[in-house]
Order: sequence, then C-alpha cells, then structure tokens
Amino acid sequence: MRITRCGHACVRLEQDGVVIVVDPGSYTDPHALDGAHAVLVTHEHADHFAEPLLRAAAEADPGLRIWADRSVAAQLTGLGGSRVTAVGDGDTFAVEGIAVEAHGELHAVVHPDLPQVTNTGFLVGDGDATVFHPGDAFTVPARPVDTLLLPVHGPWSKTGEVIDYAREVKARRAVSIHDGGLSESGNGLADHMLQGCLQDIGTDYRRMAAAAGFEPV
Repeated sequence: MRITRCGHACVRLEQDGVVIVVDPGSYTDPHALDGAHAVLVTHEHADHFAEPLLRAAAEADPGLRIWADRSVAAQLTGLGGSRVTAVGDGDTFAVEGIAVEAHGELHAVVHPDLPQVTNTGFLVGDGDATVFHPGDAFTVPARPVDTLLLPVHGPWSKTGEVIDYAREVKARRAVSIHDGGLSESGNGLADHMLQGCLQDIGTDYRRMAAAAGFEPV
C-alpha cells in the first residue's frame, strides 16, 4: 500500500489500483481526491473535513463513496443515501476489497469548556500490512498496527503524550501527520524527540513531507 501525504492530516492510500483518501480538510492539496474510489473522514473539524471540497469531488464522480463519523455523515445530505455511510467504533467494511475497521468514539479533550466531538479512527488493510489513521485521538486498536499515522501536534496534545501513544501502539513504523501548526524548527524538534524516544521499542519514526509518498516494506 502506497501512502502519500496531501497536507496536514490528509493522506492517500493506494493499493492494487484502489485509492482511498482519509481526512481531506482545509489544508489539503485540492488534487488529493483525483481518482479516489473512497473517502474516509474521522471527524468534523475543518482541518480534517472540508465540505465544499468533498461535495465537489462527489458531484464530479458519481461512483465516489464516503464513510465518516456520524456528525460528518449528517452534514453530507443530498449526495444520495447509498453514497454516504455513518460508521462508529467496531464497524467494519471494505473498499473495493480492501478491509477497513473503525476504532474510537470521541475526539481528544481540548479543554473542558469546549465541546468534545465524535471521532472515528480507521484501520485500513489486511494482515501485517495495516495503516491506522486515528484522527484527533489517542485510540489504540485492538489488533497490531503496521504503520501508524502519528498526529504530531495539535491543541489537544503535548509531545510527551504523543510519545506515550506511539509507545502504546507499538507500530513497526510511525509516520508524521497533523503538523500544520508547527514551524520548520518546531517540526525538527518534534522529530528529534520522537526518533529518540521510539527507537527503543523498535518503531521506525519518519517525517513525510507534503506530496511525498512511500510504500512500507
């Protein structure tokens, strides 16, 4: 499965000609949805869900399917009942033969005074070739994760919590996402700390720049 960064929290996952896009939001490359078969949306925040972008893609391609947490699904009315599916913790489905599992229920707490929205992470793939996008939460799937898309920075986390989360998941590889709020220097510091703290558990941490991609081996 090829993984390509499309800005901030958005990634394209490609396997055997099937393209799945996760969390196309306000920081996303507008071409991220080109040729996509399916879109997965973890939650309603604008950096993960850009409704105009998603509606335009759906209107341009009648075959595009969308799976999203219930809050996002409720906002996508008018696209046809069979095209948008609300999912939550424990749900499973397949995109053109590629298995997907939904994990988690709530966004991490930002502050007690702010509402805690729903959030559903997605585990994509079979066997040892799984990729997990947690959205904005520290959800740990019930089964092993090969590649963890690691949210490096956000208003709901601190670096120590990110380290502890990656250590708990124990993925073979962790790839940086959700870093749009950091400067180049801030990303460098986060990388240094994560690499140093994850190597002892055997997790290979790497930063993947926007528009860059790789195929885990």
